Amino acid sequence: MNLITSLLSNLNYGTIFFLMMLESTVVPVPSEFVVTPAAYHAASGQLDIWLVILAATIGADLGASINYFVALYVGRPVIYRFANSHWGKMCLLNQEKVEKSERYFDEHGIVATLTGRLIPGIRHLISIPAGLARMNYWKFLLYTTIGAGAWHSILAALGWYLHAIVPEEQLNDKISEYAEYIKIVILALVVLAIVYFLIKHYTKRSSR
Repeated sequence: MNLITSLLSNLNYGTIFFLMMLESTVVPVPSEFVVTPAAYHAASGQLDIWLVILAATIGADLGASINYFVALYVGRPVIYRFANSHWGKMCLLNQEKVEKSERYFDEHGIVATLTGRLIPGIRHLISIPAGLARMNYWKFLLYTTIGAGAWHSILAALGWYLHAIVPEEQLNDKISEYAEYIKIVILALVVLAIVYFLIKHYTKRSSR
């Protein structure tokens, strides 16, 4: 954790990429406190906002791909065993959380890899059921990129906005405050996305 704290205090494109890769595996790194501060610094000219989003999204893609291939090749029993182990608990992981992500994937199908990237508690685990279900990797990567890119763009927009109204010493407190509102908006968007895909799916079936 000391390493993560050190990286969070020295944000650049490399550390953003690395931390978002960790966040998309099983390491508890809050993306709100990576991308938002990085965008805050971008607003002052220290970084480029588009490169921040790009580095974060590519890092998330790599981390999600690691989860996908581990799940694909080792299978459910090993995943559960790790989740219930000492190391799993250190990563704030347990079997119940993995099963929750599996239920979400089962209920929403492959589109879950897109919408799941926007949901706290599901975001970093949704790639596991995708691997277990042997979802086409390139489709998985496409949906992961869209979902992760959307999430990081929202966080970057928040960081850019906060730069105009909040001094840096108050930044983390404001991120925590705004994060609750963002979660509500995100959940509403996810519901709308699911409804859209369901309507599209049933419209295709009825036309056949």
